[in-house]
Amino acid sequence: MVGFGIMIPGNPFVLLFGIAGVLVLLRVLLSGTALLFVLKKWWSSIGDWFHVYQFYKVPEYNESFQENQLYRRVSTYVNSLASIEDSNFTNLFSAKKSNEILIHLDSNQTVHDTFLGARVSWTNEEKEERNSCRTFVLKVRKSDKRRILRPYLQHVHSVSDDIEQRGKEVKLYTNTETEHRNNGRWRSVPFTHPSTLDTVAMDSDLKNKVKSDLESFLKSKQYYHRLGRVWKRSYLLYGPSGTGKSSFVAAMAKFLCYDVYDVDLSKVSDDSDLKMLLLQMTNRSVIVVEDLDRFVSEKSTAVSLSGVLNFMDGIFSCCGEERVMVFTMNSKEHIDPAILRPGRIDVHIYFPLCDFSAFKTLANSYLGLKDHKLFPQVEEIFQTGAALSPAEIGEIMISNRGSPSRALKSVITALQTNGDGRGSGKIGRRLTESTSGRSVDESGDSSGVICRESVHTVREFRKLYGLLRMKSSRRGGTLDLGSVEKEG
Repeated sequence: MVGFGIMIPGNPFVLLFGIAGVLVLLRVLLSGTALLFVLKKWWSSIGDWFHVYQFYKVPEYNESFQENQLYRRVSTYVNSLASIEDSNFTNLFSAKKSNEILIHLDSNQTVHDTFLGARVSWTNEEKEERNSCRTFVLKVRKSDKRRILRPYLQHVHSVSDDIEQRGKEVKLYTNTETEHRNNGRWRSVPFTHPSTLDTVAMDSDLKNKVKSDLESFLKSKQYYHRLGRVWKRSYLLYGPSGTGKSSFVAAMAKFLCYDVYDVDLSKVSDDSDLKMLLLQMTNRSVIVVEDLDRFVSEKSTAVSLSGVLNFMDGIFSCCGEERVMVFTMNSKEHIDPAILRPGRIDVHIYFPLCDFSAFKTLANSYLGLKDHKLFPQVEEIFQTGAALSPAEIGEIMISNRGSPSRALKSVITALQTNGDGRGSGKIGRRLTESTSGRSVDESGDSSGVICRESVHTVREFRKLYGLLRMKSSRRGGTLDLGSVEKEG
């Protein structure tokens, strides 16, 4: 009887080696992803062997062991790529904000990118020797390098610059009368004002125009240089106190991620001193001069009108770039046209007393109301010409935030008792932004106000808002970016 069997090697090591080889082969064959990865790696190695690609190294330090700024920018750019999540190994770090996590490429890992239709890759090489430094290696096809290399590096520079700008801590600077060791005449604190363009009570179309204008300014460096003009933009914010000018300045700074320089003209000794303050300001900043109309009418400082005009667009204004200058006024009716001409003031924005559109924004922000049965009554009262400032209406809503209905009834009563005629000729007045600096105004009608509902007595509201107006007049509309304001 003949038996059939399987031949088993007598050496156990050969047996184990054979089993391991079979398992590895099965693993590769069964895993399509692993097989594809191996094939891609082989294909890339073949391409490198035939010199299809060009490699560029970006070391962390130069030959003099000084920091290579390009390495820092490349690191910022590479770690911002969405494809970094496809890497086999990444490092996770906590960010400044507790709810954010940073992803960094690990050593000897590669991330891919696409630019102008060309595929490139970055490899984070670790230190091989004790005295060597970390290096990023850019891999580009030789057929693409002449077409994309320089534009791609400029793209890396621009994107990393924007990322660093958005992530930096914004500061508020105010000038002092004496010199300081670190910042000269400027003393700074973190700028933590909570206002944003989304929370500012303003007509939505106007808000979008301002946002578009700021975005266009950020991208206009080459355009301004081609025209031979200083890369800066200037705004005039004018209107009664409590209408949101200060909050809007804060929102602009937060939107741009620019530092804020609040120029106190009362602490400037003369015109030359004002120029020196301008020289000490950094690029990418919002420069604020408050209550310019009061300064022009009272001449309460040692700075002359000529000094202010030179500050706005003189030769010293070219000592910095990418700056936004903001001037505030309660009224521009008696202002010298030389101050308001284009070049000194590019955009005029009028901040009126609260109308119904702004009221709905405030009701949504303060009370969480998008609609209410009392809204038609409030709208009718606004149409008669009654008006209050956004700050006054906001204070009423805060005081009655526990009961939205009571808050709306309180606003109605306040409009009827304290808002009579305050909005006459002002309803619907808006900015039409233009390079000439002019504004187009639309006047509304004014008529009597009928009292329909109230919760509190008229006497109590007159007393309350009399105190508010007295406080507002004492402040004189002063712009104070360092405090949390009650403006809309």
